[in-house]
Amino acid sequence: MKYPPEPFKIKVVEPIGRTTREEREAVLEQAGYNVFNIPADKIYIDLLTDSGTSAMSDNQWAGIMLGDESYAGSRNYYHFEQTVQKIFGFKHVIPTHQGRVAENLLFSTILHKGLVVPNNSHFDTTRANVEFNGAEAVDLVIDEAKDPNKILPFKGNIDLDKLEALIQKTGRENIPLGMLTITNNSGGGQPVSMANIRATAKLLHSYEIPLILDACRFAENAWFIQQREAGYADKTILEIANEMFSYADGCTMSAKKDGLVNIGGFIALNDDQLTQQLTNRLILIEGFPTYGGLAGRDLEAIARGLEEVLDENYLAYRIGQVARMGDRLEEAGVPFLKPTGGHAVYLDAKSFLAHIPQSQFPGIALTVELYLHAGIRAVEIGSLMFAHKDEQTGTIQYPELELVRLAIPRRVYTNSQMEYVAESIIEIYKKRQQLQGFELTYEAPVLRHFTARMQLLA
Repeated sequence: MKYPPEPFKIKVVEPIGRTTREEREAVLEQAGYNVFNIPADKIYIDLLTDSGTSAMSDNQWAGIMLGDESYAGSRNYYHFEQTVQKIFGFKHVIPTHQGRVAENLLFSTILHKGLVVPNNSHFDTTRANVEFNGAEAVDLVIDEAKDPNKILPFKGNIDLDKLEALIQKTGRENIPLGMLTITNNSGGGQPVSMANIRATAKLLHSYEIPLILDACRFAENAWFIQQREAGYADKTILEIANEMFSYADGCTMSAKKDGLVNIGGFIALNDDQLTQQLTNRLILIEGFPTYGGLAGRDLEAIARGLEEVLDENYLAYRIGQVARMGDRLEEAGVPFLKPTGGHAVYLDAKSFLAHIPQSQFPGIALTVELYLHAGIRAVEIGSLMFAHKDEQTGTIQYPELELVRLAIPRRVYTNSQMEYVAESIIEIYKKRQQLQGFELTYEAPVLRHFTARMQLLA
């Protein structure tokens, strides 16, 4: 089936309220036109993020009741550790309360001014943690990824020629690690091929540079490999995951994505010395190494969620739901990043609102209109999130892609609700010339999109 049905039945429901356009206008004004500031109970369909917004299974909720809240050595930690080692294969497992803490632990330990971290595409918190610690985050995704209409099976791949050129230019001693984000979130949720992972590892290791995978959507990436890459059709998702991580030296993970939980993350490594350094820092800021900022019940839910996400029926439904929305938009001529990725549909705001320049934040204009028109919350991944001032010239550097991400929470919304989202987008597209740009009234020095306040241009 092109769009497989849900491989689950609904056991508990949560009512969601509707608001009037007048109410939404008042909410937006109060929020400074930043959807992060909108109370959740004023949202009808919330596609802000797929991070921590999944619906947990009855099996996971049963595990919650078996939480062992011992300060040290809880049985849930050992189940969690065994599950992570089974899938990811690394020697050491360090729990954290979410992915950005895993990033912060790693980068605050090994980075300093003058160092460079290459990646296919850094996401916002990854980039911020690299730059906060004085290093430079460099994106080296293949050029085809920057063309929203280009159809490729693995549009998230890193450009190996660019990677080697960076190493030659920068010097191996100034690159403490290389990264790959699987799937590539900032690049449209696009997968990375096994061949690219393998070749990236080979290149980095030839310079004695370790490879760290950002693994928060590893199962979705593995599904794409199974479906699209020669030689993997008969392999299980677990077997594909095992191979992906066998090429790496470690990974960071927000379990709030493919861990199917609402909180949690980890770092997994093979390096004994680095693990000890991170563990010492973990104790200072997160807690004892066998809980790392999490309750025992949370560790149990992650362990069970990591097993559940390997189910091929679930993955076919999950990625099919995203593809279904993309196909609906394609029929209506709405511009979006193609092909659809694993966890979201990314509207091409630059083409959608071609009359609004990037300096006036077309992604914000579209995000605001989605909420105003239909009560839908999405997130801008464009000029507000990624534009920055060039230190040498003083000019503003705008991202090549100006996107609005509709991140679909796992096991939360029905296909009829996704049809409502598609219909609403199509309605907005028909009246797109009426939308106006925005200007900033407040911005923070780091990760400004979370707290920025804006106003409509006169």
